[in-house]
Amino acid sequence: MYFENGEVEVEKTYIPKGNVTGEWYLVDASGQTLGRLATKIAALLIGKHRPDYTPGVVLEDHVVVINAAQINVNATRVEEKKYYRHSGYPGGLHEVSYTRQLEKHPDRIIRFAVRGMLPKNRLTARYLDNLKIYAGADHPHQGQNPQPIFEK
Repeated sequence: MYFENGEVEVEKTYIPKGNVTGEWYLVDASGQTLGRLATKIAALLIGKHRPDYTPGVVLEDHVVVINAAQINVNATRVEEKKYYRHSGYPGGLHEVSYTRQLEKHPDRIIRFAVRGMLPKNRLTARYLDNLKIYAGADHPHQGQNPQPIFEK
């Protein structure tokens, strides 16, 4: 925008000042589709739902996911999806099927999906620290009074 004397008005980027207080959200994953749920969780962690959202600032919102073992995925994905990790040693590539991962570590399925939907930068690990995933309905975060969200 230009003023009458020809100067240009510069818009300043908003940066939250002081202590940023985060909210706690409770998400029930039972019966929900993995990818759609992961995008919503990623948006909550980043803080895009807040009016004081600023790129590059972690707003300390926490998400508690319960019933991770009851997540829905496509039937083809159940048969063909593989999760890979590497130990760092030669020949150290490990492959785990979706069904095996669901039996042993259902929380890793949601964590891996959410991680893929977060920006690939220095803040990714800080966002993931604010994500708490539990296979069952019990969680130790009752004291934070998480707000239920994404009801069916």
